[in-house]
Amino acid sequence: MVTGKKKTEMREDFSGKVSDETLRKLVGYNMKRAFNEVQADLVQVLQQFDLRMMTYSALILIVDNPGLRQSHLAEALAVERPNLVIIIDELERRGLIARERLISDRRAYALVATLPGRQLYENALRAVKAHETKIFGDLDDPETLKLIETLRQVERRARAR
Repeated sequence: MVTGKKKTEMREDFSGKVSDETLRKLVGYNMKRAFNEVQADLVQVLQQFDLRMMTYSALILIVDNPGLRQSHLAEALAVERPNLVIIIDELERRGLIARERLISDRRAYALVATLPGRQLYENALRAVKAHETKIFGDLDDPETLKLIETLRQVERRARAR
């Protein structure tokens, strides 16, 4: 059956090397590729503490902000509150944090780190800093600060739109 459309012929001599030259001219693509590499290494670092990126981030914020409300944590992590409950439940089940009812609002809970939570925080943070040194160690301090500021600027501009 002839449909009138010209059939595209496939080259059989394709070398197997894929060119992403066009994509490499896009900032977002390069950010994603770099993040994939950073994330892959970070996942391995956090595994030794039985943490995922999100549970690690939540623990850091809870230790750094004692009495933090769940709603504020959800906002800081940019996750929906129902998804946050799973994270909080896991940290609490492991004895790393506790939920304490607020006297001023019996419906709300303050999140506080336990001693084991603070100890895990210290150990995991040390390992993550070593990971960052391994990944970003070739950057000098001004380059690192510029990279962080540039990424924050991208984030602010994207949120403002």
